[in-house]
Amino acid sequence: MINRFVLNEVSYFGPGAREVLPKEISRLGLHKAFVATDKDLVKFGVADKVLEVLRNASIPYELFTDIKPNPTVSNVKAGVKAFAESGADFILAIGGGSSIDTSKAIGIITNNPDFSDVVSLEGVADTKKKSVPIIALPTTAGTAAEVTINYVITDEEHQKKMVCVDPNDIPAIAIVDAELMYTLPKSLTAATGLDALTHAIEGLITKGAWEMSDMFEIKAIEMIARYLETAVNEPQNPEARNGMAVAQYIAGMAFSNVGLGVVHGMAHPLGAIFDIPHGVANALLLPTIMEFNAPAALDKYVDIAKAMGVYERGMSREAAAEAAVKAVKELSVRVGIPQHLTDLGIHAEDLPRLAEAAFADVCTPGNPREVDKDIILELYKKVL
Repeated sequence: MINRFVLNEVSYFGPGAREVLPKEISRLGLHKAFVATDKDLVKFGVADKVLEVLRNASIPYELFTDIKPNPTVSNVKAGVKAFAESGADFILAIGGGSSIDTSKAIGIITNNPDFSDVVSLEGVADTKKKSVPIIALPTTAGTAAEVTINYVITDEEHQKKMVCVDPNDIPAIAIVDAELMYTLPKSLTAATGLDALTHAIEGLITKGAWEMSDMFEIKAIEMIARYLETAVNEPQNPEARNGMAVAQYIAGMAFSNVGLGVVHGMAHPLGAIFDIPHGVANALLLPTIMEFNAPAALDKYVDIAKAMGVYERGMSREAAAEAAVKAVKELSVRVGIPQHLTDLGIHAEDLPRLAEAAFADVCTPGNPREVDKDIILELYKKVL
């Protein structure tokens, strides 16, 4: 069997890492930035921490903020048009998955205009050219969009999330600067952190997992268990913030290359149809689906229990799996994640539609245990 691993050309880590921007922009021979971010990051001064570096180095930029959570086809089309009019030669993506995913779609379509209708990018698109150069600076510790070959865009017309997989979209440079995350609200820190844990756990047990990906995912689980609660409760704690920033990147290195499972398959329609934040959807679903998947991956659940610090010597695999699920559930409760779909405005009559969409999702086939629409419906019912 042949396994492929795609990563960024260059990545930087650590508080203040954004200061390398001028050097890297010069090294790549780039001149003007198309800054893709969202209005809140501008409003609360987070984007300005990066823009100040550009201004101090006299690097011109154009600001684009027409990006929403669960970004849409319309956002992408507006971005493609704005980029073409800007005179920029690279994209500086500042934000969480929404900003970086939108940037990936803009960069791919700009250099591959045959895919300008956006919806043709769904799945594994046969693009020929690499994206416009993207330098990605994440402001959340969750999606790892800065290191993945995936991006997710909502097709608002059909109310579905399109998962796009394309090695040509990976940012040329990732700059993981924890200082950009210090003002992240507690609720968003919790949701994005559990999103990262979902990536690590699903990436560990997915059908495509292998020794190299396992190494990264186990380390990511260990670090998230160590740092997430502190990052939520002490948002200015530099060790916890940087620990989570690195952990989510490590998880992304692996899951990007091996795939995910039915947690993501079920979370995507919650975002597409009901606009539920992706991290919240994953976090709510994760313990229940871990419990369902345990019989298909007991050895891996021993690894999860060890990484979460709940494995006891002499435990059976089944007991270790139970401890792992309990640890994830308790962490989710402690950091304030909603525990029921009804808390998010979802009702029983919505579940069949969600199950239909989840079964068709591109992530679902990677699940270690086979599912069908009826099984997915029952899983939704358990978290209703």
